[in-house]
Amino acid sequence: MTKNEHHTQTTRPTTDVNAHVHAHHPRAGGVTLVIGGTGKTGRKVAERLTAQGRAVRIGSRRGEPAFDWDDPTTWLPALEDADRVYVTYYPDLAFPGASVRVTAFAEVAVAAGTRRLVLLSGRGEEAARTSEEGLKASGADWTIVRSSWFNQNFDESFFLDSVRAGELALPTADAVEAFVDTGDIADVVVAALTDDRHIGKTYELSGPRLLGFQDVAAELSKVTGREIGYAAVSMEDYRAVLRENGLPEDFAELFTLILDGRNAHLVHGVEEVLGRPPRDFADFAREAAATGVWDVRAV
Repeated sequence: MTKNEHHTQTTRPTTDVNAHVHAHHPRAGGVTLVIGGTGKTGRKVAERLTAQGRAVRIGSRRGEPAFDWDDPTTWLPALEDADRVYVTYYPDLAFPGASVRVTAFAEVAVAAGTRRLVLLSGRGEEAARTSEEGLKASGADWTIVRSSWFNQNFDESFFLDSVRAGELALPTADAVEAFVDTGDIADVVVAALTDDRHIGKTYELSGPRLLGFQDVAAELSKVTGREIGYAAVSMEDYRAVLRENGLPEDFAELFTLILDGRNAHLVHGVEEVLGRPPRDFADFAREAAATGVWDVRAV
């Protein structure tokens, strides 16, 4: 998609939305809008808030009302009566156009009377900082949650088929990552949404240890009872795989966050917010294996 197409989709419609926003009175509050509420972290945030007896609205294209990042006219209806929002952006804040949309959404939300915005960002993603700054500049009561790569990338979406096939073929060489569990992210986000002590804070989250993809393969082999291998491939080969599977090639760029070592250290946001250590990858893998998600069934 060209830059002009991004500009047309994000900037011009937002002006129209803002014109409508100023005609509305501030929201009475009470609902938490969870954007991406069916996704890896959003689903768990919604479950936790609901368990606390809080009103939750799922922000998705299939939600009621629908929410679509590419259609700013859907934003205001989704914000109706919402006093706080968990902001996640798909496919990633590092992608072109993300900061324009996130900044515009934050402005719409604050103008509509929504005060609390909690943004899921990425550790070491310089391209995500523009979105962070745009959200902060909106005047909201903000919290930024910067996450490492998810444990759940291996049993939901990205790497699931590779694990089932018995080989992780990725452009990661011998780099390491401090994978973090989405349950820990959800716990931190819920705390940020519901506790004023987290307003104005930026938290960086990781798991308790650094793992190379060879280590990940070994952990998965242990819990599945079969050999899961790891093969380092070139970035170009991986781009070809993404194309074949109908995924954005830009996903390959996210591997640079691992390859250059910028995130090759532990951070302690989980302990800081929750007062407990983060969940280890081995515990995640054992519980995921027990669900049968990685079982290879005879054809």
